[in-house]
Amino acid sequence: MDLVEARSRLAVEMDRRGQWPERAPWIRAAVEATPRDEFAPDRLWRWDGGGYVPVDRVVDEGAWVSLVYAGPDDAAVTQVFGGVPTSSLSCQAVVVDMLDSLLLEPGHRVLELGTGTGWNAALVARRAGPGNVVSVEVDPDLAEGARKALAAAGLDVRVEVGDGAVGRASPWRWDRVISTYAVERVPWAWIAQARPGGRVVTPWGRLGHLALTVAEDGCSASGWVQGLATFMPARGTPGERRFADVRGNTAAGDERGVVRDLASLCDDAHLLFALRVALPEVRVRAARDADGVNAWIHDGDTSWAVYSASADGTTTLYQGGSRRLGDELETAWERWIAVGAPELFDHGMTVTPDTQFVWAHDPDTGPRWPATT
Repeated sequence: MDLVEARSRLAVEMDRRGQWPERAPWIRAAVEATPRDEFAPDRLWRWDGGGYVPVDRVVDEGAWVSLVYAGPDDAAVTQVFGGVPTSSLSCQAVVVDMLDSLLLEPGHRVLELGTGTGWNAALVARRAGPGNVVSVEVDPDLAEGARKALAAAGLDVRVEVGDGAVGRASPWRWDRVISTYAVERVPWAWIAQARPGGRVVTPWGRLGHLALTVAEDGCSASGWVQGLATFMPARGTPGERRFADVRGNTAAGDERGVVRDLASLCDDAHLLFALRVALPEVRVRAARDADGVNAWIHDGDTSWAVYSASADGTTTLYQGGSRRLGDELETAWERWIAVGAPELFDHGMTVTPDTQFVWAHDPDTGPRWPATT
């Protein structure tokens, strides 16, 4: 497949799925004027089932093109350290969705955190205009690659090397702030450096992205969840432990039969988001087999739980460690139902200098949960 065909196929698929935002036609125009392949490095990485292997453009351009334009929901891994992806050319559907959430206008001064390949900054610059975009990247090599790609595209974007968590102080407050990596807590610096009425868009909790509006007094920011997707965390974030590592050889300290239908743990994104909000440090993985739904839960420390389905149609919960995670999960599940089973887009977040919390339905009167890790 050549580049022209690949670009067209991805655009058509976005069209078929209705993923070009009607209220922001500038985004499609910017994508068409700024092909993602022009920001992809010559070496990408592909998962082969056992690890990441390089795919070099000079060796197999067809395979390289296929990774760049795999599909609307597919990112292209651009950097791997220690066997773990550390940067990517984000999937087009999510990039478009986040830009739509930014409510960007010409002339806006924009701070981007996490330059990566520079493609997102390029799209922002198409809208904001020359000299209005500053992007901060922690990796000097990535920053230099992005500078070159942006210059080749004829775009005036300033790329600086630094820690995105501290934002970037400037003589003015930013109209828009956008992060391309996930945070567990929204850095207050991002809010403090944005103007009253300004907008901050960021992935949160590796689950989706938020759009926060800074209050007129500048003392808080609040807004709704905008979408659901998995994002890379900030560089230096410790890797998450696997279930097997947490459980080790410890025996269950408690077991009981379960009558609850666990199917929602496999396919209800709204429930899974709510559980992540209520139990932010807990990880839940579920899968179906011939016997039913099985689930593996851990807190990244010492506590774990397993829902094990049997051929006779019964399910048993086994729990170990200092916490009873199955009980905690079911309590959180019941509370979610009790407050009306709010969907993903019924949730939002409020951030102040000292606290931040997730809420459902209404930031002032709705149920809320501390945004902690």
